[in-house]
This record gives sequence, C-alpha cells and structure tokens, in this order.
Amino acid sequence: MSIGSSLPSSALAQTQSQPNNEWDKTFAKSDKVDHRKVTFNNRYGITLVADLYLPKDRADKSPAIALSGPYGAVKEQVSGLYAQTMAEQGFVALAFDPSYTGESGGEPRHVSSPDINTEDFSAAVDCLGLLPEVDRDRIGIIGICGWGGMALNAAAVDTRIKAVVASTMYDMSRVMAKGYNDSTTKEQRQQGLEQLNQQRWLDAEQGKPASGPVSLELQGGEPQFVVEYADYYKSKARGFHPRAINSNSAWTVTNPLSFMNMPLLSYISDIAPRPILLVHGEKAHSRYFSETAYAEASEPKELMIIEGANHTDLYDQVDIIPFDKMTGFFRQHL
Repeated sequence: MSIGSSLPSSALAQTQSQPNNEWDKTFAKSDKVDHRKVTFNNRYGITLVADLYLPKDRADKSPAIALSGPYGAVKEQVSGLYAQTMAEQGFVALAFDPSYTGESGGEPRHVSSPDINTEDFSAAVDCLGLLPEVDRDRIGIIGICGWGGMALNAAAVDTRIKAVVASTMYDMSRVMAKGYNDSTTKEQRQQGLEQLNQQRWLDAEQGKPASGPVSLELQGGEPQFVVEYADYYKSKARGFHPRAINSNSAWTVTNPLSFMNMPLLSYISDIAPRPILLVHGEKAHSRYFSETAYAEASEPKELMIIEGANHTDLYDQVDIIPFDKMTGFFRQHL
C-alpha cells in the first residue's frame, strides 16, 4: 500500500448524478423484462439507487433477488447483467449501487465499509419486500467479486435472506488485511497501517480524503489478472462505464482501514440451514477465496468450478456464467 495524491476533480465528477430511466448499461436491453429505477434508504440513512428488473410474464407474488458487485463497479455493469438475466427467468431482480458509489448517496465518494456495505444488501431486501410484485418470504441475494463476501456476511446476519450465491468471490477483508494468498508478513502489515494512518493526518489537514491513483492505468509488467481487469473495465466494447471506479477513477487511499481488522466471513457457518452456492473460475487468481468459504460454511453448500474460466470471465461472458445453475438453485430454495 502506498500514499496517493488527490485525483483531479474531473476524475470524480461522474460518480453521482440525478438518476433517470434512460438505458445506459454495458449490455443490451431485454425485451422480456420491464425496467425502472428505484431508490431506498439503508439503516444509516444513505439513499441507494437501484435498477429494478421485472419479468414481463410474472406472477402476482414472485420470488426476488438483490444483487451487487463487483468491487469498484456500478449496477450498469455486471450486477445489472446478472439481474436482467435472472428476471428473464422469472425473478424480480434488484441491482443496486453500494453506498458512496455510482448513483447512490453517501459522502465522501469512493469509500467502502464491511459494515455499511453489508447493510446495503439488507436494505435492498427491505426494498424488495415492500414491492407488491414480491413474495417477501422468497428473497435471495447474489454478490459478485468483492460483493460476494458482503453477500455472505449479510446472509449470516439477515435471516430474511433465504438463499445466497457468491460469484467469482473476493473476501475483501482478507485480501486487504493479509494480501493475496495471505502473503503479507506482520512487518508489512504494520508498515501498511503506518502509511495509511499517516495519510489520515494529510486528509485531516486537507479536510477531505485523498484518492488515487486512477485504477487500472496499465504501465506494463502488471500481473495477468490486473490485465484481465483492465480488459473488462477499460474496454468500451465490453465493460467501461463512466461512473465505475474501476473504469476511470479510484478508491480513497485510506479505504482499506476498516477492512483490516473486521473479518467479513467470521459467521459464515451461521447461514445454515439456508443454502449457499459458490461459483468460481478454474483459472481465476481469486479461486482460493471461494474454496476457503466453502470449507468454512456449513451444509447445505455447493462450490461450482467453471472449467477454463478466469476471474473476469464470470463478469460478462454469458456462455460461461452458469445462469441455468443459479436459476435452478433459486427455484429450488426460494
């Protein structure tokens, strides 16, 4: 971890806007689904903005799914694609921007929290359960990438969530506290904490948190998984969106602090007897997060490994993402 400098204001300008119903997604609109924007508040009073996808051919009281992720993405990207696809399968689906990101509220911008972002999932359940189209006793959630860990954490504490899917999951608290593959030494951790807390003095003096550097600006020599991230988030033919942190902006420099001593998956075994489905790519650098979660979870649980897939293949490759499996899972358990 290193201390960054503040981004120019233009880099942050498009992260919060007045929501409208214009189609601005990174995927094509389905003619089988109705779409509208909704807003709702979480338990901390932050207003969240979401895209609601409703099957055109739906029952009076349908099962529903709340979705979010990946970490640093917006609802117009991966979670929206998942939500629209699940709506095509008969579920009411709500893809939301987490607090402090995208069109959702919260100041300062571009910060995350293991607590508040877990609460965001429960607030989305609140929203779904109040809709006349939804059977509030049949609500599940899907978390993608870093929001996979948040989804599992939410399911552990929110018993209204009847089933949970985590796709291409990251445990953000683990990777921030311990590094990739738990490689951070105690000395490196202490050094990182020292840098982060020195940055707090700078932020306090400036009266606002520093952000940067801009995400995924490749210089050459990056690990293959970083190249794969850039291939998705920077490509206008694939996943670029102006409000996405990973496309053209950055998290605050001190963003890791609360994740470094608040493990997200401490109570994953408490989700049982409600079911868990973990989906991960065979070749994903992040596969070990799902494998550990599977080992620590109680039955009923399932880990599905997608042959040949990397981490970002499960973002938008619709011929690889196992939507049939997810559909069957939720039809069985909701």
